[in-house]
Amino acid sequence: MTVSWWSVAASVAGGVLLLWTALIAALWLVRPDDLRIRDTLRLLPDLVRLLHRLAGDRTLPRGVRVRLWLLLAYLALPFDLVPDFIPVIGYADDAVIVALALRSVTRRAGPAALDRHWPGSPDGLAAVRRLVGIPPVS
Repeated sequence: MTVSWWSVAASVAGGVLLLWTALIAALWLVRPDDLRIRDTLRLLPDLVRLLHRLAGDRTLPRGVRVRLWLLLAYLALPFDLVPDFIPVIGYADDAVIVALALRSVTRRAGPAALDRHWPGSPDGLAAVRRLVGIPPVS
């Protein structure tokens, strides 16, 4: 019994498509309920500056900085997990990945680092705090 190259290629393509679909569903499910994706996308430039500032902060643990540099590298890549031409969710994957990375970083580095390095408005910081699951400052 011989296996042709096209059946192997079709099997690999089907497996990749299945994994991609599962990843899209997982990204959509873990997004915060009270924060709309559109609001998150508006914060993206300030979030990128925040990530860069946090990644350069030598007072943060090395593992945190490595995660942040990997996230910045992902954001700089010309391709995404979900292509940007797909309406709404095309850009939402970046927002969800940034949110997950920031949640991880703030758990390890603490919310004070987030507050210290935030380059945007107080309203933007409040939205980012909601995004990463930190209670608002009273």
